[in-house]
Amino acid sequence: MNWLGDSRLFVLARQSKRLPHWAVSLAVAIAILLLANFAALPLLVLLFIFYGPSAMDMVLGGFQDQPPLLGAFWQSVFLVFSFGSIMVLLALWVTLVEKRSPATLGFERSGWLQKYVRGFGVGILMMAGVVGVLALFGSATLEETAVRPIHPAALGGVLIIGVGWLVQGAAEEALTRGWMLPTLGVRYRPWVGILISSLVFAVFHGLNPNLNALALINLALFGLFAALYALREGSLWGISALHSAWNWAQGNLFGLEVSGVSPIGGSMLNLMETGPDWFTGGAFGPEAGLAVTLVLCLGIGMLLVGLKERRIVL
Repeated sequence: MNWLGDSRLFVLARQSKRLPHWAVSLAVAIAILLLANFAALPLLVLLFIFYGPSAMDMVLGGFQDQPPLLGAFWQSVFLVFSFGSIMVLLALWVTLVEKRSPATLGFERSGWLQKYVRGFGVGILMMAGVVGVLALFGSATLEETAVRPIHPAALGGVLIIGVGWLVQGAAEEALTRGWMLPTLGVRYRPWVGILISSLVFAVFHGLNPNLNALALINLALFGLFAALYALREGSLWGISALHSAWNWAQGNLFGLEVSGVSPIGGSMLNLMETGPDWFTGGAFGPEAGLAVTLVLCLGIGMLLVGLKERRIVL
């Protein structure tokens, strides 16, 4: 598929003085993720000062037992520190080792706001499409009682946690689609970068609670969709926003689990999934269900058509 090879992301990756071997890329990605986890240590110390020994239980529980605004604040801070560290470490790698600017990861300034706003809107629409599929088959209903605030009491927490999602989405996209995909695509072939980055993205979620086989497939499909979106746009701005909006809408707009994690800070709606887990996703959330599979396959198909015709159709 030669129409993939001239993406702006590949042009930017060719500025690297050292294109890493696939095994080196994997080792570096793992090292960055491990080191980023240490970025939260100062926050743990701060929490211990304020809350004592119960601080660790708060963190391990995902701040679920805290007042919504406080839980949203601390969770957002942890997301910013942990995933922001991924961005910093990756920037150091490309600057010091590959001898190129971090902007070549796909964060060029030209048209960034338009791409970001469009990507954010597409992310919300895609998750709304998932909810629509669930509702169409009678597998999503409003829950009468909620253990967390819903609109309008949830608005503060929903906005606060949104800041954390913005950083989280950008960091995961920078590591997989901004760095791993184009560097491997240039060193080998475009499909190699797409395949490895998509599989790595799925495997990196392997420790999430309530993970199952369909969840892994869907995560890999999201990786494929994200790769095609980023390559078509030639930028990371749009897919970073889409990724953030997907998670934020899933948890804090519709009240569903996000990759096995219950939303923090409340939600604007509180939907309950009903029906077989293979369709709804069960405890992992929609990403482990066939409804997400259908939406992602549709999105991939539309991107493939758009790429072949040299235009985007989303």
